[in-house]
Amino acid sequence: MSDYSYDLIKKGLDVASLRQKIVSSNIANINTPDYKVNKVEFEEYLAKAKNNGKLPEPTVKKRTGTSINENGNNVDIDLEMTELAANEIYYSVLINQLNAKLSNMNYVINR
Repeated sequence: MSDYSYDLIKKGLDVASLRQKIVSSNIANINTPDYKVNKVEFEEYLAKAKNNGKLPEPTVKKRTGTSINENGNNVDIDLEMTELAANEIYYSVLINQLNAKLSNMNYVINR
């Protein structure tokens, strides 16, 4: 038997890990000519899928609609640092939820 909330937390942690890698790669390529920023899309798919009980997979896409620098790349360091900070908060919240869930399970088992 699967626990949907546990699966959801686990998927969220996987997405946070992927997003960390993608944002770090974007930052590392700030001076790479013609580099186009990647972004992870997940939450909007999750909102659409919440009624069917299936967890969607994250997708990595190119970010469009951002200005292009002289060298042809579109890395906006301020935006990337904001994404990084938001992802760290997202990850921390999920870890807290996971710890609470495991604590509750531990309480029930040892009662």
